[in-house]
Amino acid sequence: MAKKKSIWRRLGKILAYTAGFFVLLILGLFIYLWIVARMQPPEIADKSALQWQRKQLDSTAYTLGNSWFRKSKSGLYEMYVEGKPFERGVVYGKLAEELVQRQEDHFTEQIGKMIPSKTYQHFLKYLIGWFNRNMDKNVPEEYKEEIYGVSFSASPNYGFIGTNYQRIMNYHAAHDIGHALQNLALVGCTSFGTWNDRSEDSSLIIGRNFDFYVGDKFAEDKIVAFYRPDKGHPFVMITWGGFTGVVSGMNMQGLTVTINAAKSEIPSGSATPVSLVAREILQYAGNIQEAYAIAAKRKMFVSESFLIGSAADNRAAIIEKTPDGIALYDPKGSEISCANHFQSQQLGASQANREQLAGSASPYRYERLQQLLERNGKNSVAKTIAILRDQRGLNDADIGMGNEKALNQLIAHHAIVFKPKEKIVWVSAAPWQLGEFVAYDLNKVFAMNGLVSDHEICDSSLIVPKDSFLLTDNYRKFMDFRRLKQAVMDGEEIDVKQITADNPAYYHAWVIAGDYLFKRKQFAEAKKYYQQALTKEIATVPEKEHIQRQIEQCDKLK
Repeated sequence: MAKKKSIWRRLGKILAYTAGFFVLLILGLFIYLWIVARMQPPEIADKSALQWQRKQLDSTAYTLGNSWFRKSKSGLYEMYVEGKPFERGVVYGKLAEELVQRQEDHFTEQIGKMIPSKTYQHFLKYLIGWFNRNMDKNVPEEYKEEIYGVSFSASPNYGFIGTNYQRIMNYHAAHDIGHALQNLALVGCTSFGTWNDRSEDSSLIIGRNFDFYVGDKFAEDKIVAFYRPDKGHPFVMITWGGFTGVVSGMNMQGLTVTINAAKSEIPSGSATPVSLVAREILQYAGNIQEAYAIAAKRKMFVSESFLIGSAADNRAAIIEKTPDGIALYDPKGSEISCANHFQSQQLGASQANREQLAGSASPYRYERLQQLLERNGKNSVAKTIAILRDQRGLNDADIGMGNEKALNQLIAHHAIVFKPKEKIVWVSAAPWQLGEFVAYDLNKVFAMNGLVSDHEICDSSLIVPKDSFLLTDNYRKFMDFRRLKQAVMDGEEIDVKQITADNPAYYHAWVIAGDYLFKRKQFAEAKKYYQQALTKEIATVPEKEHIQRQIEQCDKLK
């Protein structure tokens, strides 16, 4: 008996030592992650800009020197900043302070909804810290200084995540981290361009939907930001509070940049965020070759397509870039289309791209875009906007409201149209790309000498009206569908028949209903809804496989 006790005592000690070792190992790992993820802000010799104060013109308009910030009647915010990197960052932060802080509130609130577990949130914080551990070493000093300037206006409520500078810098990689960690749910952006014989007036026209969704609140406060940096070209970009990178923009050379996510492997370390590569292109490139040279010199940790429109070249091309390679896709014609897969000979044959073509909604959406471009004949701004708003599937099939296979998935942060030669841009007002498209003439905006009084700066004569879909009963039903979908996510009781009645052609409505019933152990009823989902146009292969697995589970458990 004593011998048995001795064996158990030794075993207990071994287990205790082992457990202690793993605790120390995990603690050491977290300390290591904290150390490598620390970002020291750049050294700024002159910080006198921090003493500057904005001047209020009215309730939603401010000025600071020649820079200004206002809210348009359209609901879009408009901002003009100029100067050296740190100074323009400080000015940006001071002018849009409320939006900078509110945007972080919305972002963290949505993360909390997506990842309710506090334990996993903390783990994710360290994981992202590891991904981004060397990010600031890959960001040009100019942009570090600008981001540092903005960070002085960041929220005081999130110090537990990191310093203001660390957080604002890391938010610039949110697009990269998001599509690297969720390759089965890529942002489904679409962009295209026409010129010469494919445009009514032969000039270059670029259109794009930016389908980056981090909750409804995140998309409420869009900023049309006009930048006049001390170096490079003046430009306009569509952004949100605290974000200085570029996802959609045009400079005064008539060069446009839009980004489209491609399938990526899980990154082993950080590099330059995609949005800051796009920002550098917009600020310093005047044609396609200059844009390519900038992209080629930057290391990225995810795969991306940059659709570049150029007034100087009167055409567009796509820079396809991965962590290991780069290619320039030129269709050698008068139109170009971009979804979420590569098209060049070099990168189109990669294993990741083949998987993307086989399993995602990207090729379907691309084919639908080709149908619409061919049907419309010579393109125009109005036709471009109509394409961006299209909700139908191939051959005009009803695939449900919100389907990822549609060009208009009813989640867009913004849609935008460029006419580079004329320096005119149209930006969609809420909701999504359904609101009016507000027109801005860059020649007129950059000719302004400050904002003496609060007034509209858009070109009202060029505004494109709201989508008539907003006046339909289907729009009301879609909003009710979204309400019920959110209720399910919040754990509330719903009428499953209502959610499918609101959006009957959408496979996901039937999946939501099936999952809802499955959770409540109503397996026979759940199976009926899953079977109905299989009769609809399903966006991705993984989603179809999920439905099939659920049906198998229903048969086992009923």
